[in-house]
Amino acid sequence: MENNHVNDPQVIRRLLGTPGRWAVVGLTNNPTRVAPSIARFLRDELSMQIIPVSLDAQSVMGEQGYAQLADIPGPIDVVDCFVNSSKVGDIVDQAISVGAKAVWMQLGVIDQDAAQRAKDAGLDVVMNTCPKIEYPFR
Repeated sequence: MENNHVNDPQVIRRLLGTPGRWAVVGLTNNPTRVAPSIARFLRDELSMQIIPVSLDAQSVMGEQGYAQLADIPGPIDVVDCFVNSSKVGDIVDQAISVGAKAVWMQLGVIDQDAAQRAKDAGLDVVMNTCPKIEYPFR
């Protein structure tokens, strides 16, 4: 599939430069996964509030975990997706339905149709990159 999406450096700068609530989908306590180190970076270096989201709703880094985005009380600024590309469309649709402001698909996570649905719904979209790669603002 052709990659039509181009990440907007101004969107990346705003998302990483503005403290907010990041729902990190796929965040677990498994130290062999990359999600915990990126979530820790977001929390400790960029002052983001981290909300773990995983099927088993496990708490991570002392934060209450949730099974799905709809279970999270209050607004969500960014939905950070550490899921397989084949599964990210459902997460993007959930992000749209709960009124999230942005979707960030991690390195290797690509779904053009989901990205377009999010854009059409008014969400900012970052795809196929990592906050740690983009900071400090390339």
